[in-house]
Amino acid sequence: MTGTEPRVVAPADIERGGSRPESGHERVVGVVLAAGTSSRFGDGNKLLAELNGTPLVRRATQSLLGATSAEVVVVLGYEADRVRDALAECEVRFVENPEYAAGQSTSVAVGGGAARDLDADAVVFLPGDMPFVGAGTVDSVIRAYRSGTASAIAVAHDGDRGNPVLFDSRHFGALTAVDGDTGGRSVLLECDDAVLLAVPDPGVRTDIDTSADLARHR
Repeated sequence: MTGTEPRVVAPADIERGGSRPESGHERVVGVVLAAGTSSRFGDGNKLLAELNGTPLVRRATQSLLGATSAEVVVVLGYEADRVRDALAECEVRFVENPEYAAGQSTSVAVGGGAARDLDADAVVFLPGDMPFVGAGTVDSVIRAYRSGTASAIAVAHDGDRGNPVLFDSRHFGALTAVDGDTGGRSVLLECDDAVLLAVPDPGVRTDIDTSADLARHR
């Protein structure tokens, strides 16, 4: 596959068509991308803005903690201490990205490196500004991976690609070499066996970029 969107598959198709039986032994590490500068949000750090009394970054982190990932890593950068405080008592590891101002790809590289250091078989990424993704959706992606369907899996809602995105360890080298502000998209689009997993969760397409975005959901 050379830069084209992966094919869309349904969970039922994956259950029938996996190339290996689900073993449940693959170690999947979750990574929350929480290092950005919130440049489009205006005053304040959007990750610390609250919905129903909970910071956005904490809601996103809880989505991964509620899934069957082996461990959750949070990539910090801008206002690292404040983001860390917002995740007090969450059972996560923190890693810092000193190059966060250069774009999301630098955080993907740091997160991919952390997953590799934890001997993960795969890593699943979720941006910290996506507070509505269900833990069950993350589990659907992990089940699809464990069934042997693909080595790179993104979710899709109504045909449009969203987050989270999972990568097998064979892609860790490519993830640590990405650049720019597109995260791991280039790795996904260039993967020969990537798929988009159709899910009924509109949260996979809902991020909070601006204060107006936040106001619409309050």
